[in-house]
Amino acid sequence: MSGFGEYPPNMAPQDALIVRQEAEPDHAVVPYTGEDLARPKVGPANPFKDETITIKRKNLLTGMAEETYISEHTFRSKHRAIERKGGPEREYQTGAAVKEENARIRSAREGKGDATVVEGDGAYVGPWARYRRDEYEVVREGDELASDEEYEEVTDPEGDDVVESGTVLRAPEAALARRKEVEEMGEETTTFHGAEETDYQGRTYMHVPQDLDVDLRKEPGSFTNYIPKKQIHTWRGHTKAVTALRFLPASGHLLLSASADSTVKIWDVYHDRGLLRTYSGHAKAVSDATFNNTGTQFLSASFDRQIKLWDTETGTCLGRFSTGKTPHVVRFNPSPEHAHEFVAGMSDKKIVQWDTRAGNEIVQEYDHHLAAINTITFVDEGRRFMTTSDDKSLRAWDYNIPVPIKYIAEPYMYPMTRATPHPSGKYVAFQSSDNQIVVYGANDKFRQNRKKSYRGHNNAGTAIDVSVSPDGQFLASGDTQGFVCFWDWKTCKMYHKLKAGDQAVTCVAWHPQETSKFASAGAEGDIRYWD
Repeated sequence: MSGFGEYPPNMAPQDALIVRQEAEPDHAVVPYTGEDLARPKVGPANPFKDETITIKRKNLLTGMAEETYISEHTFRSKHRAIERKGGPEREYQTGAAVKEENARIRSAREGKGDATVVEGDGAYVGPWARYRRDEYEVVREGDELASDEEYEEVTDPEGDDVVESGTVLRAPEAALARRKEVEEMGEETTTFHGAEETDYQGRTYMHVPQDLDVDLRKEPGSFTNYIPKKQIHTWRGHTKAVTALRFLPASGHLLLSASADSTVKIWDVYHDRGLLRTYSGHAKAVSDATFNNTGTQFLSASFDRQIKLWDTETGTCLGRFSTGKTPHVVRFNPSPEHAHEFVAGMSDKKIVQWDTRAGNEIVQEYDHHLAAINTITFVDEGRRFMTTSDDKSLRAWDYNIPVPIKYIAEPYMYPMTRATPHPSGKYVAFQSSDNQIVVYGANDKFRQNRKKSYRGHNNAGTAIDVSVSPDGQFLASGDTQGFVCFWDWKTCKMYHKLKAGDQAVTCVAWHPQETSKFASAGAEGDIRYWD
């Protein structure tokens, strides 16, 4: 090699300048590029590895992306920890910032007061201290304001509701309206529409007639019933829909009707078939009416929240009963021992029991249903009764014991709106809101009889009566299309349909002493008599 500054003869002269930028403290220099990260991994492919997982777990520009699984408990605990701090936006706040915000919230409230002071200024209120409110200067009418002052009417929604003892306050509007309704009711009145109240022997219309071709004193159900074929009479007198039809017990020579026109009327079934008496005393529509065991008295329940006891013969009101709620159904106990007691199903989910001799004093209360009561049916000679409600359930009770002995509520059940016992005492037929009539046993088990289901009529959205013939052979029901339907009790086959009007037929009743006499009524207000 020649001189120091000379290059070797076999090497070409080269100049190279390498410039590297010094990384800042908050930056990092990585020795790989995006293309390097996108390349497949070196080595043979794993035959047992799913490609979808490979796609999910791949290197990204920002690092390694990989799925992970945590338990529900861990997620909830972490989530609650963030919520306790005030949400995700406060997750990364410093402790000083959190304390400062809490202090600002506390400063908006008034002081807790002195624990030694009970009343007056500075009294102890503790954690119940309210938030500070804007202070206003009270300006009375007629006060002059400065030229640069204005006044504003401000209502205080947080005014104290505490009043001094003895202060007379105005009653709520709802209570005043209810009081006005009661005042408008007035006293009960009755009107006799017949020619004479007594005959030449001094007998009233309560006397069972014996000058007929049918014996009205025989035992009901001791004869064979037949399906009626034609209409033989129409009673007209109600101005609105009829809500209840009841034949006089045993003899059936009188027919009681309740209506939405707030009146109850009694009709003569034989002779001239005229209107005998009208009972007035309710302010709103009558929802139900029922005779006692002998027919000498009857109850009327109304949407004016009153239940009234009437004397059938004279029309005198013997008693008034109310809980402040609307009664939907009333029933006397059929047992001779408890003939002076009755139960009422109310709109507030309760079944209330009264004694007619004790006035408006509740004897017993059955409170287990979850919605308004629809039906009450006594079974086992008055020792038990079955109830249904809008809560789609059926409950059975021992009389005078406010705990149900049977509770039936199935997912497929619909509200049952009307009920009637079978003359044998073994079954109870219920009008179900899904266009069918179902039957439950009235014995100890109270089970549904799956073999008995009566269909073919339309009752959806309407409470329609159901009635069984005195011999237990036929079942009858109304219809929303204006029909009266008859089924065979044993075979559940529909025998006949009678057209009884253009509007819904809601009330049906078999005559207790006739072979094929039948009464129906509904939204039209007319009562039709069939044979």
